[in-house]
Amino acid sequence: MTAFIFPGQGSQKVGMGVELAEASAHAREVFQEVDEALKQNLSALMKGGPESELTLTSNAQPAIMANSVATAHVLEKEFGVALADAAQCVAGHSLGEYSALCAAGAFSLTDAAKLLRLRGIAMQDAVPIGVGAMAALLGADIDKATALAEAAAQGQVCEVANDNDPTQVVISGHAEAIDRAIEMAKDHGIKRGIKLPVSAPFHCSLMGPAALRMKNALADTPPQASTIPLYANVTAARVTDPAEEQALLVDQVTGRVRWRESVLAMNEAGIERFVELGGKVLGPMVGRIVKEATTVSLVTMEDLENFAKENA
Repeated sequence: MTAFIFPGQGSQKVGMGVELAEASAHAREVFQEVDEALKQNLSALMKGGPESELTLTSNAQPAIMANSVATAHVLEKEFGVALADAAQCVAGHSLGEYSALCAAGAFSLTDAAKLLRLRGIAMQDAVPIGVGAMAALLGADIDKATALAEAAAQGQVCEVANDNDPTQVVISGHAEAIDRAIEMAKDHGIKRGIKLPVSAPFHCSLMGPAALRMKNALADTPPQASTIPLYANVTAARVTDPAEEQALLVDQVTGRVRWRESVLAMNEAGIERFVELGGKVLGPMVGRIVKEATTVSLVTMEDLENFAKENA
């Protein structure tokens, strides 16, 4: 049994999608539609950078989605492997949840691009630059990370943002609280804390204004029924009802990305193979969560061809 999984922010890099676009008209169509939806030559930025501009949240989010969905389209249209036929469920890490829903037919490509552009802007605008921060805690499990976040808060926001795998948890909140957490990490049995190069404190209660903007946007552009069930970040549970998905996408802006729990839940439901579309970020995490799982990353045309042959 297979899950298709979709990477989140941090998986972007200059040159992403270029090989697919050169090899496949179906990939070029995806990138062109996203460019037209955003009234921006995002595909040129993905191809040639500069990296500093591609990394901006408002660009990175739709770019990562476009790359993942282009990979899914090429897999289906060039190699005859449709998501709904080849997998039992989908999941995505943070913005990757939109990629998953788009690939599963719940959002059109144009709507997904516009929603992610707004999501990126809303998350950036929610907290003035410099006020918030995030840090990765290496060698931390969820219990140690939670205890550290509570100890470092001291009246400010310091919360677990991403429970990625048994060895890596990300915290988010006020910059001073995050700095305190990094200083206190070793006292809590955590190897070290590393400040992340992000421009806002994602997935914590400081993102409240962004959640409100997404609530309004999703009311105007709600998800439709998916062709395949989704495991949601916020609940780490299977969801098929579009109204529930809509509410969870709003909660996701301020809520924890329960990736470790999501992978465990999928595995408990019988998923043994996790296929990452458009990146090589989630596969290693999955391997640390479920050691016996098979992980596959589909990035190049060769990857897609080999996968299609194995699934013929």
